[in-house]
Amino acid sequence: MTTHPQEAIVQDSERAWMERAISLATASVISGGGGPFGALVAKDGEVVATGNNQVTATLDPVAHAEVSAMRAACKNLNTFSLEGCVLITSCEPCPMCLSAALWARVDRLVYSADRHDAAVAGFDDREFYDLFEKKPHSMWPMEVEHLDLPNRTEPFDTWLAKVDRIAY
Repeated sequence: MTTHPQEAIVQDSERAWMERAISLATASVISGGGGPFGALVAKDGEVVATGNNQVTATLDPVAHAEVSAMRAACKNLNTFSLEGCVLITSCEPCPMCLSAALWARVDRLVYSADRHDAAVAGFDDREFYDLFEKKPHSMWPMEVEHLDLPNRTEPFDTWLAKVDRIAY
C-alpha cells in the first residue's frame, strides 16, 4: 500500500500536532494548571487554537482540554462551527467532549492515549461510557425526569417564527 504525498504530509502534521497536545498535557500537570490532558484544533494545515484541562484551575467541570481548545478555536475563527477542522487530543475524549466535537461539526478527531490508559491514572470514564451505552435512566447515578408542561415548545415555536435566525 502506497501513501500519497498529501496523505504523508497530513500524517506528519498530525504526528507533530499530537506531540504538541501531549506536551500541553504534560505542562498542564507540571504548572498545576489542570489535569493531564491537552488538545488543539487545526484547520487548513495550521493550528488555530490549543487547550489544556482546566477543571481544577477554574473550578469548571466542563473545562476539559478538548472543550477549551474548541472554545478558543471558535473565537479565533469567529464561528460556532468547526467544519473543516481536525481536533487532536492527547487522550480519547470522554463522552462529553466527544459530544461537543460532534456538535461543533469537527471533521476529524485524532487521539493518542485511550480510556484504559486514563483509567490507570485515575480518570475512569468507563462508567459514563457504559451509562450512555447500556443503562436505562432509572439506573443512572443522577435522577432524570421528564416534566411535561403545556408551554414546553414555546422556545422552539419562537425560534421557528424568527425570520433572521441563524441555523446551526
